Amino acid sequence: MAELRLGPLLRYTDGSCATVWVETSRPCTARVRCSDGASGTAPTFQVAGHHYALVTVTGLAPGTAPSYEVFLDDTPVWPLPDSRFPPSVIRAPGVGDALRVTFGSCRWAAPPADGKDPVGPDALDTLAVRLAADPDADRPDVLLLLGDQVYADETSEETRRRLAGRRDLDEPPGAQVTDYEEYCHLYYESWLDPEVRWLLSTVPSFMIFDDHDIVDDWNTSASWLTDMRATDWWQKRLLSGLMSYWVHQHLGNLSPDELAADPTWAAVHATPDGTDALRALAERADADPASVRFSYRRDFGRVRVVMVDSRAARVLDEDRRAMLDPGEAAWLREQVLPEEGSYDHLLIGTSLPWLLPHLVHDTEAWDAALCAGARGDRWARFGEYLRRGADLEHWAAFPRSFADLAGLIAEAGSRADAPASVCVLSGDVHHGYIARASWPSGGPAVPVVQLTCSPVHNSVPLMMRIGFRFGWSAPARLLGRLLARHGRCARPPVRWRKQGGPWFGNQLMTLTLQGRSARLRLERTHTDQTLHTVHETGLTAG
Repeated sequence: MAELRLGPLLRYTDGSCATVWVETSRPCTARVRCSDGASGTAPTFQVAGHHYALVTVTGLAPGTAPSYEVFLDDTPVWPLPDSRFPPSVIRAPGVGDALRVTFGSCRWAAPPADGKDPVGPDALDTLAVRLAADPDADRPDVLLLLGDQVYADETSEETRRRLAGRRDLDEPPGAQVTDYEEYCHLYYESWLDPEVRWLLSTVPSFMIFDDHDIVDDWNTSASWLTDMRATDWWQKRLLSGLMSYWVHQHLGNLSPDELAADPTWAAVHATPDGTDALRALAERADADPASVRFSYRRDFGRVRVVMVDSRAARVLDEDRRAMLDPGEAAWLREQVLPEEGSYDHLLIGTSLPWLLPHLVHDTEAWDAALCAGARGDRWARFGEYLRRGADLEHWAAFPRSFADLAGLIAEAGSRADAPASVCVLSGDVHHGYIARASWPSGGPAVPVVQLTCSPVHNSVPLMMRIGFRFGWSAPARLLGRLLARHGRCARPPVRWRKQGGPWFGNQLMTLTLQGRSARLRLERTHTDQTLHTVHETGLTAG
Protein backbone atom coordinates (compact mmCIF):
# COMPACT_ATOMS: atom_id res chain seq x y z
CA MET A 1 0.00 0.00 0.00
CA ALA A 2 1.35 3.42 -0.96
CA GLU A 3 2.03 5.85 1.87
CA LEU A 4 2.31 9.64 1.90
CA ARG A 5 5.97 10.54 2.48
CA LEU A 6 5.82 14.31 2.02
CA GLY A 7 3.12 16.85 1.35
CA PRO A 8 0.52 17.65 0.33
CA LEU A 9 1.66 21.09 -0.84
CA LEU A 10 -0.95 23.40 -2.35
CA ARG A 11 0.85 25.18 -5.18
CA TYR A 12 -0.63 26.90 -8.25
CA THR A 13 -4.18 28.20 -7.79
CA ASP A 14 -6.57 30.36 -9.80
CA GLY A 15 -10.33 30.78 -9.83
CA SER A 16 -11.05 27.36 -11.35
CA CYS A 17 -8.12 24.98 -10.78
CA ALA A 18 -5.19 24.23 -8.48
CA THR A 19 -2.23 21.87 -8.27
CA VAL A 20 -1.38 19.72 -5.25
CA TRP A 21 2.09 18.16 -4.91
CA VAL A 22 2.85 14.93 -3.00
CA GLU A 23 5.66 12.44 -2.55
CA THR A 24 4.63 8.81 -2.07
CA SER A 25 6.40 5.62 -0.95
CA ARG A 26 5.74 3.70 -4.17
CA PRO A 27 4.13 4.07 -7.61
CA CYS A 28 0.41 4.75 -7.37
CA THR A 29 -2.37 7.07 -8.48
CA ALA A 30 -2.88 10.16 -6.36
CA ARG A 31 -6.34 11.69 -6.09
CA VAL A 32 -7.52 14.93 -4.51
CA ARG A 33 -11.21 15.22 -3.66
CA CYS A 34 -12.78 18.47 -2.47
CA SER A 35 -15.86 18.82 -0.32
CA ASP A 36 -17.71 20.64 -3.12
CA GLY A 37 -17.05 17.95 -5.76
CA ALA A 38 -13.95 19.44 -7.40
CA SER A 39 -11.30 16.78 -7.88
CA GLY A 40 -8.28 15.58 -9.80
CA THR A 41 -6.08 12.51 -10.24
CA ALA A 42 -2.52 11.94 -11.43
CA PRO A 43 -0.14 8.97 -11.68
CA THR A 44 3.16 9.24 -9.88
CA PHE A 45 6.44 9.74 -11.68
CA GLN A 46 9.84 8.53 -10.50
CA VAL A 47 13.14 10.35 -10.00
CA ALA A 48 16.15 8.63 -8.38
CA GLY A 49 14.00 6.06 -6.61
CA HIS A 50 11.49 8.61 -5.28
CA HIS A 51 7.87 8.83 -6.40
CA TYR A 52 5.93 12.08 -6.85
CA ALA A 53 2.64 13.33 -8.21
CA LEU A 54 1.36 16.76 -9.12
CA VAL A 55 -2.42 16.60 -9.16
CA THR A 56 -4.41 19.19 -11.10
CA VAL A 57 -7.71 19.85 -9.32
CA THR A 58 -10.47 21.18 -11.59
CA GLY A 59 -14.04 22.29 -11.00
CA LEU A 60 -13.30 24.94 -8.38
CA ALA A 61 -15.70 27.85 -8.11
CA PRO A 62 -14.42 31.42 -7.61
CA GLY A 63 -14.96 32.75 -4.11
CA THR A 64 -15.14 29.32 -2.46
CA ALA A 65 -12.83 27.47 -0.07
CA PRO A 66 -13.67 23.75 -0.04
CA SER A 67 -11.75 21.38 2.21
CA TYR A 68 -9.96 18.51 0.51
CA GLU A 69 -8.69 14.99 1.08
CA VAL A 70 -5.84 13.09 -0.56
CA PHE A 71 -6.09 9.44 -1.60
CA LEU A 72 -3.39 7.09 -2.87
CA ASP A 73 -4.93 4.21 -4.83
CA ASP A 74 -8.23 5.00 -3.08
CA THR A 75 -6.67 4.83 0.40
CA PRO A 76 -7.15 8.09 2.36
CA VAL A 77 -3.80 9.55 3.51
CA TRP A 78 -4.67 13.21 4.23
CA PRO A 79 -5.76 14.63 6.63
CA LEU A 80 -3.52 12.60 8.89
CA PRO A 81 -5.30 10.46 11.51
CA ASP A 82 -5.96 12.38 14.73
CA SER A 83 -4.70 15.63 13.17
CA ARG A 84 -4.79 18.60 15.53
CA PHE A 85 -5.12 21.01 12.60
CA PRO A 86 -8.25 22.21 10.80
CA PRO A 87 -9.04 20.66 7.40
CA SER A 88 -6.82 21.82 4.55
CA VAL A 89 -8.69 23.96 2.04
CA ILE A 90 -8.24 25.23 -1.51
CA ARG A 91 -9.33 28.86 -1.66
CA ALA A 92 -10.38 29.93 -5.14
CA PRO A 93 -10.14 33.74 -5.26
CA GLY A 94 -13.26 35.69 -6.13
CA VAL A 95 -13.40 38.63 -8.53
CA GLY A 96 -12.54 41.87 -6.72
CA ASP A 97 -11.33 40.18 -3.54
CA ALA A 98 -8.41 41.72 -1.69
CA LEU A 99 -5.17 39.84 -2.26
CA ARG A 100 -2.88 39.15 0.71
CA VAL A 101 0.67 38.28 -0.30
CA THR A 102 2.93 37.07 2.52
CA PHE A 103 6.63 36.73 1.76
CA GLY A 104 10.04 36.08 3.29
CA SER A 105 13.20 34.07 2.77
CA CYS A 106 16.02 32.19 4.46
CA ARG A 107 14.48 29.37 6.49
CA TRP A 108 17.03 27.17 8.22
CA ALA A 109 14.71 24.30 9.04
CA ALA A 110 16.68 22.24 11.54
CA PRO A 111 14.45 21.26 14.49
CA PRO A 112 15.53 22.76 17.82
CA ALA A 113 17.57 20.52 20.11
CA ASP A 114 15.85 19.78 23.43
CA GLY A 115 13.14 22.28 22.54
CA LYS A 116 15.60 25.19 22.55
CA ASP A 117 15.77 26.95 19.21
CA PRO A 118 19.14 28.73 18.83
CA VAL A 119 17.77 31.20 16.27
CA GLY A 120 14.38 31.87 17.83
CA PRO A 121 10.82 30.90 16.83
CA ASP A 122 10.22 30.00 13.19
CA ALA A 123 7.99 32.62 11.53
CA LEU A 124 6.20 30.01 9.38
CA ASP A 125 5.54 27.87 12.46
CA THR A 126 4.05 30.81 14.32
CA LEU A 127 1.94 31.81 11.31
CA ALA A 128 0.59 28.26 11.11
CA VAL A 129 -0.28 28.23 14.80
CA ARG A 130 -2.22 31.49 14.44
CA LEU A 131 -4.18 30.32 11.39
CA ALA A 132 -4.95 26.94 12.94
CA ALA A 133 -6.28 28.60 16.09
CA ASP A 134 -8.70 30.77 14.08
CA PRO A 135 -9.54 29.24 10.67
CA ASP A 136 -11.89 32.14 9.87
CA ALA A 137 -9.28 34.84 10.43
CA ASP A 138 -7.65 36.70 7.54
CA ARG A 139 -5.00 34.50 6.02
CA PRO A 140 -2.49 34.87 3.19
CA ASP A 141 -3.89 34.19 -0.26
CA VAL A 142 -0.40 33.31 -1.42
CA LEU A 143 2.95 32.64 0.24
CA LEU A 144 6.05 33.74 -1.68
CA LEU A 145 9.25 32.03 -0.50
CA LEU A 146 12.12 34.06 -1.92
CA GLY A 147 15.10 31.75 -1.54
CA ASP A 148 17.08 29.48 0.77
CA GLN A 149 14.20 27.07 1.33
CA VAL A 150 16.88 24.51 2.24
CA TYR A 151 20.49 24.94 3.31
CA ALA A 152 22.70 22.51 1.42
CA ASP A 153 25.86 23.91 3.01
CA GLU A 154 24.74 24.49 6.62
CA THR A 155 23.34 21.21 7.92
CA SER A 156 21.90 20.29 11.30
CA GLU A 157 23.46 17.86 13.78
CA GLU A 158 20.89 15.21 12.87
CA THR A 159 21.63 15.63 9.16
CA ARG A 160 25.37 15.46 9.79
CA ARG A 161 24.91 12.17 11.63
CA ARG A 162 22.89 10.87 8.71
CA LEU A 163 25.55 11.96 6.22
CA ALA A 164 28.27 10.33 8.32
CA GLY A 165 26.43 7.03 7.94
CA ARG A 166 26.69 7.32 4.15
CA ARG A 167 30.24 8.63 3.59
CA ASP A 168 33.42 10.00 5.15
CA LEU A 169 32.80 13.58 6.28
CA ASP A 170 36.55 14.23 6.38
CA GLU A 171 36.46 14.24 2.59
CA PRO A 172 35.17 17.35 0.77
CA PRO A 173 32.57 18.75 0.92
CA GLY A 174 32.37 17.44 4.47
CA ALA A 175 28.99 17.83 6.19
CA GLN A 176 27.37 19.47 3.18
CA VAL A 177 24.97 17.55 0.95
CA THR A 178 26.30 16.01 -2.27
CA ASP A 179 23.59 14.04 -4.09
CA TYR A 180 19.87 13.84 -4.79
CA GLU A 181 19.13 11.52 -1.85
CA GLU A 182 20.75 13.90 0.60
CA TYR A 183 18.80 16.83 -0.88
CA CYS A 184 15.58 14.88 -0.36
CA HIS A 185 16.42 14.58 3.31
CA LEU A 186 16.72 18.38 3.55
CA TYR A 187 13.20 18.74 2.20
CA TYR A 188 11.93 16.12 4.66
CA GLU A 189 13.60 18.01 7.51
CA SER A 190 12.01 21.26 6.32
CA TRP A 191 8.53 20.26 5.17
CA LEU A 192 7.67 17.50 7.65
CA ASP A 193 7.62 20.04 10.47
CA PRO A 194 3.95 19.54 11.51
CA GLU A 195 3.00 23.23 11.52
CA VAL A 196 4.75 24.00 8.25
CA ARG A 197 3.37 20.85 6.63
CA TRP A 198 -0.18 21.93 7.41
CA LEU A 199 0.51 25.55 6.41
CA LEU A 200 1.84 24.51 3.00
CA SER A 201 -1.15 22.22 2.51
CA THR A 202 -3.66 25.05 2.88
CA VAL A 203 -1.92 28.26 1.69
CA PRO A 204 -0.75 28.33 -1.96
CA SER A 205 3.00 28.78 -2.24
CA PHE A 206 5.37 29.94 -4.96
CA MET A 207 9.14 29.69 -4.65
CA ILE A 208 12.49 30.66 -6.15
CA PHE A 209 15.97 29.50 -5.15
CA ASP A 210 18.89 31.49 -3.76
CA ASP A 211 22.49 30.54 -3.09
CA HIS A 212 22.13 28.23 -0.07
CA ASP A 213 19.73 26.01 -2.01
CA ILE A 214 22.95 25.08 -3.86
CA VAL A 215 25.92 26.61 -1.98
CA ASP A 216 26.81 29.95 -0.38
CA ASP A 217 27.86 32.58 -2.96
CA TRP A 218 26.56 30.47 -5.85
CA ASN A 219 27.71 32.07 -9.13
CA THR A 220 29.55 34.96 -7.51
CA SER A 221 32.01 35.29 -10.39
CA ALA A 222 33.65 33.47 -13.29
CA SER A 223 36.77 32.70 -11.26
CA TRP A 224 34.61 31.41 -8.39
CA LEU A 225 32.89 29.02 -10.80
CA THR A 226 36.20 27.89 -12.26
CA ASP A 227 37.46 27.03 -8.77
CA MET A 228 34.29 25.11 -7.96
CA ARG A 229 34.44 23.12 -11.19
CA ALA A 230 37.97 22.07 -10.30
CA THR A 231 36.69 20.12 -7.27
CA ASP A 232 35.56 16.51 -7.53
CA TRP A 233 32.20 17.13 -5.83
CA TRP A 234 30.77 20.31 -7.38
CA GLN A 235 29.24 18.79 -10.49
CA LYS A 236 27.22 16.24 -8.53
CA ARG A 237 26.12 18.91 -6.04
CA LEU A 238 24.94 21.32 -8.71
CA LEU A 239 23.08 18.74 -10.80
CA SER A 240 21.46 17.19 -7.71
CA GLY A 241 20.49 20.62 -6.41
CA LEU A 242 18.87 21.67 -9.67
CA MET A 243 17.11 18.32 -10.07
CA SER A 244 15.68 18.42 -6.55
CA TYR A 245 14.69 22.07 -6.99
CA TRP A 246 12.79 21.23 -10.19
CA VAL A 247 10.87 18.46 -8.44
CA HIS A 248 10.20 20.03 -5.06
CA GLN A 249 9.89 23.73 -5.90
CA HIS A 250 9.77 24.59 -9.60
CA LEU A 251 6.93 22.29 -10.74
CA GLY A 252 4.42 23.91 -8.45
CA ASN A 253 5.28 27.36 -9.78
CA LEU A 254 3.86 26.44 -13.20
CA SER A 255 0.25 26.50 -14.35
CA PRO A 256 -1.31 23.33 -15.82
CA ASP A 257 -1.02 24.85 -19.30
CA GLU A 258 2.67 25.62 -18.77
CA LEU A 259 3.25 22.09 -17.53
CA ALA A 260 1.53 20.64 -20.58
CA ALA A 261 3.93 22.60 -22.81
CA ASP A 262 7.06 21.74 -20.81
CA PRO A 263 9.26 19.19 -22.64
CA THR A 264 11.03 18.06 -19.47
CA TRP A 265 7.69 17.40 -17.76
CA ALA A 266 6.67 15.29 -20.77
CA ALA A 267 10.01 13.47 -20.88
CA VAL A 268 9.92 12.61 -17.17
CA HIS A 269 6.44 11.11 -17.58
CA ALA A 270 7.31 9.26 -20.79
CA THR A 271 9.56 6.75 -19.02
CA PRO A 272 9.24 4.60 -15.88
CA ASP A 273 12.25 6.45 -14.43
CA GLY A 274 12.63 10.14 -15.26
CA THR A 275 16.06 10.54 -13.64
CA ASP A 276 18.01 10.74 -16.90
CA ALA A 277 15.58 13.21 -18.48
CA LEU A 278 15.80 15.46 -15.44
CA ARG A 279 19.57 15.17 -15.23
CA ALA A 280 19.74 16.26 -18.87
CA LEU A 281 17.85 19.44 -17.95
CA ALA A 282 20.28 20.14 -15.11
CA GLU A 283 23.27 19.52 -17.39
CA ARG A 284 21.88 21.97 -19.95
CA ALA A 285 21.36 24.57 -17.23
CA ASP A 286 24.97 24.11 -16.12
CA ALA A 287 26.47 24.20 -19.63
CA ASP A 288 24.29 27.03 -20.95
CA PRO A 289 22.19 28.87 -18.35
CA ALA A 290 20.32 30.69 -21.13
CA SER A 291 18.85 27.35 -22.30
CA VAL A 292 16.73 26.83 -19.15
CA ARG A 293 14.37 29.32 -17.54
CA PHE A 294 13.46 29.12 -13.86
CA SER A 295 11.85 32.59 -13.76
CA TYR A 296 8.07 32.71 -14.06
CA ARG A 297 5.06 35.00 -13.93
CA ARG A 298 1.78 34.70 -12.05
CA ASP A 299 -1.25 36.97 -12.29
CA PHE A 300 -3.67 37.20 -9.37
CA GLY A 301 -6.54 39.19 -10.81
CA ARG A 302 -5.01 42.60 -11.48
CA VAL A 303 -1.83 41.93 -9.49
CA ARG A 304 1.16 40.74 -11.50
CA VAL A 305 3.97 38.81 -9.80
CA VAL A 306 7.18 38.29 -11.78
CA MET A 307 9.65 35.99 -10.03
CA VAL A 308 13.17 36.50 -11.35
CA ASP A 309 15.98 33.96 -11.23
CA SER A 310 18.89 36.07 -9.99
CA ARG A 311 21.26 33.11 -9.46
CA ALA A 312 21.33 30.62 -12.33
CA ALA A 313 20.64 33.15 -15.11
CA ARG A 314 23.79 35.20 -14.54
CA VAL A 315 26.46 36.04 -17.11
CA LEU A 316 29.78 35.77 -15.27
CA ASP A 317 32.34 36.76 -17.91
CA GLU A 318 33.87 39.94 -16.51
CA ASP A 319 33.48 41.93 -19.73
CA ARG A 320 29.82 40.91 -20.11
CA ARG A 321 28.90 40.53 -16.45
CA ALA A 322 25.13 40.67 -15.91
CA MET A 323 22.58 39.48 -13.39
CA LEU A 324 20.40 38.19 -16.26
CA ASP A 325 21.47 36.78 -19.60
CA PRO A 326 20.06 38.62 -22.66
CA GLY A 327 17.22 36.17 -23.17
CA GLU A 328 16.20 36.37 -19.51
CA ALA A 329 16.35 40.16 -19.60
CA ALA A 330 14.15 40.24 -22.73
CA TRP A 331 11.68 37.85 -21.06
CA LEU A 332 11.52 40.10 -17.97
CA ARG A 333 10.80 43.11 -20.16
CA GLU A 334 7.93 41.27 -21.87
CA GLN A 335 6.34 40.42 -18.53
CA VAL A 336 6.69 43.92 -17.08
CA LEU A 337 5.66 45.78 -20.25
CA PRO A 338 2.86 43.76 -21.86
CA GLU A 339 1.66 44.92 -25.27
CA GLU A 340 -1.96 44.87 -24.19
CA GLY A 341 -3.79 45.09 -20.91
CA SER A 342 -2.61 46.43 -17.59
CA TYR A 343 -2.40 45.57 -13.94
CA ASP A 344 -2.98 47.54 -10.76
CA HIS A 345 0.16 46.41 -8.94
CA LEU A 346 3.49 45.00 -10.10
CA LEU A 347 5.49 42.77 -7.74
CA ILE A 348 8.99 41.81 -8.86
CA GLY A 349 10.35 38.94 -6.79
CA THR A 350 14.14 38.59 -6.72
CA SER A 351 15.93 36.77 -3.94
CA LEU A 352 18.63 39.47 -3.84
CA PRO A 353 17.68 43.06 -2.95
CA TRP A 354 17.82 45.61 -5.74
CA LEU A 355 18.17 48.60 -3.38
CA LEU A 356 20.63 48.10 -0.50
CA PRO A 357 21.92 50.35 2.29
CA HIS A 358 23.88 53.07 0.49
CA LEU A 359 27.32 52.08 1.76
CA VAL A 360 26.72 48.45 0.82
CA HIS A 361 25.57 49.47 -2.66
CA ASP A 362 28.57 51.73 -3.24
CA THR A 363 30.97 49.08 -1.92
CA GLU A 364 29.59 46.50 -4.32
CA ALA A 365 29.69 48.90 -7.28
CA TRP A 366 33.28 49.91 -6.37
CA ASP A 367 34.31 46.28 -6.06
CA ALA A 368 32.72 45.45 -9.43
CA ALA A 369 34.76 48.26 -11.02
CA LEU A 370 37.96 46.98 -9.44
CA CYS A 371 37.30 43.43 -10.66
CA ALA A 372 36.66 44.80 -14.15
CA GLY A 373 40.13 46.39 -14.13
CA ALA A 374 39.31 50.04 -13.44
CA ARG A 375 42.41 50.35 -11.22
CA GLY A 376 44.68 47.71 -12.73
CA ASP A 377 45.49 44.05 -12.16
CA ARG A 378 46.56 44.31 -8.52
CA TRP A 379 43.33 46.04 -7.54
CA ALA A 380 41.39 43.52 -9.64
CA ARG A 381 42.87 40.63 -7.65
CA PHE A 382 42.01 42.42 -4.42
CA GLY A 383 38.49 43.07 -5.72
CA GLU A 384 37.91 39.38 -6.41
CA TYR A 385 39.22 38.46 -2.96
CA LEU A 386 36.89 41.01 -1.38
CA ARG A 387 33.92 40.01 -3.56
CA ARG A 388 34.09 36.45 -2.34
CA GLY A 389 34.97 37.19 1.26
CA ALA A 390 32.26 39.81 1.79
CA ASP A 391 29.52 38.29 -0.42
CA LEU A 392 29.47 41.30 -2.76
CA GLU A 393 27.20 39.86 -5.43
CA HIS A 394 23.82 41.59 -5.25
CA TRP A 395 22.29 43.72 -8.02
CA ALA A 396 24.70 46.54 -7.14
CA ALA A 397 27.61 44.23 -8.03
CA PHE A 398 26.20 44.04 -11.57
CA PRO A 399 26.02 47.78 -12.33
CA ARG A 400 24.60 47.51 -15.84
CA SER A 401 21.90 45.12 -14.66
CA PHE A 402 21.09 47.42 -11.73
CA ALA A 403 20.66 50.32 -14.14
CA ASP A 404 18.66 48.23 -16.60
CA LEU A 405 16.20 47.22 -13.88
CA ALA A 406 15.90 50.84 -12.78
CA GLY A 407 15.12 51.83 -16.37
CA LEU A 408 12.58 49.05 -16.82
CA ILE A 409 10.76 49.96 -13.60
CA ALA A 410 10.76 53.64 -14.55
CA GLU A 411 9.27 52.80 -17.93
CA ALA A 412 6.57 50.61 -16.39
CA GLY A 413 5.67 53.29 -13.86
CA SER A 414 5.52 56.06 -16.44
CA ARG A 415 3.12 54.47 -18.92
CA ALA A 416 -0.38 55.76 -19.43
CA ASP A 417 -1.68 52.52 -17.89
CA ALA A 418 0.91 52.52 -15.08
CA PRO A 419 0.22 50.41 -12.00
CA ALA A 420 -0.61 52.02 -8.68
CA SER A 421 2.59 50.60 -7.16
CA VAL A 422 5.77 48.75 -8.07
CA CYS A 423 7.24 46.62 -5.29
CA VAL A 424 10.53 44.74 -5.47
CA LEU A 425 10.32 41.82 -3.01
CA SER A 426 13.60 40.36 -1.73
CA GLY A 427 15.30 38.52 1.11
CA ASP A 428 18.84 37.14 1.56
CA VAL A 429 20.35 39.76 3.89
CA HIS A 430 18.84 38.51 7.18
CA HIS A 431 17.02 41.68 8.12
CA GLY A 432 14.08 43.69 6.88
CA TYR A 433 13.66 47.23 5.57
CA ILE A 434 11.65 49.47 3.24
CA ALA A 435 13.36 51.77 0.75
CA ARG A 436 11.55 54.13 -1.64
CA ALA A 437 13.08 54.94 -5.02
CA SER A 438 13.04 58.21 -6.92
CA TRP A 439 14.63 59.36 -10.16
CA PRO A 440 16.81 62.50 -10.39
CA SER A 441 14.88 63.83 -13.37
CA GLY A 442 11.33 62.72 -14.03
CA GLY A 443 10.72 59.04 -13.46
CA PRO A 444 7.50 57.30 -12.48
CA ALA A 445 4.87 59.13 -10.48
CA VAL A 446 3.77 55.89 -8.79
CA PRO A 447 5.49 54.66 -5.61
CA VAL A 448 8.40 52.30 -6.25
CA VAL A 449 9.60 50.48 -3.13
CA GLN A 450 12.14 47.86 -2.19
CA LEU A 451 10.63 45.51 0.40
CA THR A 452 13.22 43.24 1.97
CA CYS A 453 12.15 40.55 4.46
CA SER A 454 14.58 38.02 5.88
CA PRO A 455 14.99 35.69 7.67
CA VAL A 456 11.99 33.46 8.22
CA HIS A 457 14.14 31.37 10.57
CA ASN A 458 17.81 32.24 10.92
CA SER A 459 20.07 34.81 12.57
CA VAL A 460 22.57 37.57 11.79
CA PRO A 461 25.80 38.25 13.72
CA LEU A 462 25.99 41.38 15.86
CA MET A 463 28.70 42.99 13.73
CA MET A 464 26.55 42.60 10.61
CA ARG A 465 23.63 44.23 12.44
CA ILE A 466 25.83 47.18 13.28
CA GLY A 467 27.10 47.34 9.72
CA PHE A 468 23.62 47.28 8.16
CA ARG A 469 22.44 50.05 10.50
CA PHE A 470 25.50 52.15 9.77
CA GLY A 471 25.12 51.55 6.02
CA TRP A 472 22.11 53.91 5.85
CA SER A 473 23.75 56.77 7.78
CA ALA A 474 25.10 60.07 6.43
CA PRO A 475 28.76 59.21 7.24
CA ALA A 476 28.28 55.89 5.44
CA ARG A 477 26.96 57.67 2.37
CA LEU A 478 30.04 59.91 2.36
CA LEU A 479 32.33 56.90 2.65
CA GLY A 480 30.43 55.19 -0.14
CA ARG A 481 30.87 58.19 -2.44
CA LEU A 482 34.62 58.10 -1.82
CA LEU A 483 34.76 54.42 -2.77
CA ALA A 484 32.69 55.06 -5.89
CA ARG A 485 35.01 57.90 -6.87
CA HIS A 486 38.05 55.63 -6.45
CA GLY A 487 36.40 53.01 -8.66
CA ARG A 488 35.39 55.64 -11.23
CA CYS A 489 31.82 54.40 -10.90
CA ALA A 490 28.96 56.14 -12.66
CA ARG A 491 26.27 57.59 -10.43
CA PRO A 492 23.27 55.26 -10.05
CA PRO A 493 20.34 56.29 -12.28
CA VAL A 494 18.01 56.07 -9.31
CA ARG A 495 18.04 57.44 -5.78
CA TRP A 496 16.47 55.84 -2.72
CA ARG A 497 15.90 56.50 0.94
CA LYS A 498 15.00 54.23 3.80
CA GLN A 499 11.38 54.48 4.96
CA GLY A 500 11.42 51.74 7.58
CA GLY A 501 13.83 49.47 9.40
CA PRO A 502 16.24 47.91 9.63
CA TRP A 503 14.38 45.19 11.54
CA PHE A 504 16.12 42.09 12.83
CA GLY A 505 14.69 38.76 13.94
CA ASN A 506 12.54 36.09 12.31
CA GLN A 507 9.85 37.88 10.32
CA LEU A 508 7.30 37.96 7.52
CA MET A 509 5.90 40.82 5.45
CA THR A 510 2.35 40.88 4.09
CA LEU A 511 1.09 43.08 1.27
CA THR A 512 -2.67 43.62 1.13
CA LEU A 513 -3.71 44.75 -2.35
CA GLN A 514 -7.21 45.78 -3.35
CA GLY A 515 -8.08 47.94 -6.30
CA ARG A 516 -5.42 50.66 -6.44
CA SER A 517 -4.53 50.51 -2.77
CA ALA A 518 -1.60 48.71 -1.16
CA ARG A 519 -0.81 48.27 2.52
CA LEU A 520 2.23 46.61 4.08
CA ARG A 521 2.53 44.90 7.45
CA LEU A 522 5.71 43.47 8.95
CA GLU A 523 5.39 40.90 11.73
CA ARG A 524 8.19 39.49 13.85
CA THR A 525 8.20 36.39 16.02
CA HIS A 526 8.13 36.77 19.78
CA THR A 527 9.45 34.45 22.46
CA ASP A 528 5.87 33.43 23.29
CA GLN A 529 5.64 31.76 19.82
CA THR A 530 3.45 34.50 18.34
CA LEU A 531 3.82 37.04 15.54
CA HIS A 532 3.74 40.70 16.60
CA THR A 533 3.17 43.59 14.20
CA VAL A 534 6.15 45.94 14.33
CA HIS A 535 5.36 48.12 11.31
CA GLU A 536 2.31 48.86 9.18
CA THR A 537 1.98 51.46 6.47
CA GLY A 538 0.13 52.37 3.32
CA LEU A 539 2.21 52.32 0.15
CA THR A 540 -0.27 54.14 -2.09
CA ALA A 541 -2.65 57.04 -1.72
CA GLY A 542 -5.61 54.74 -2.41
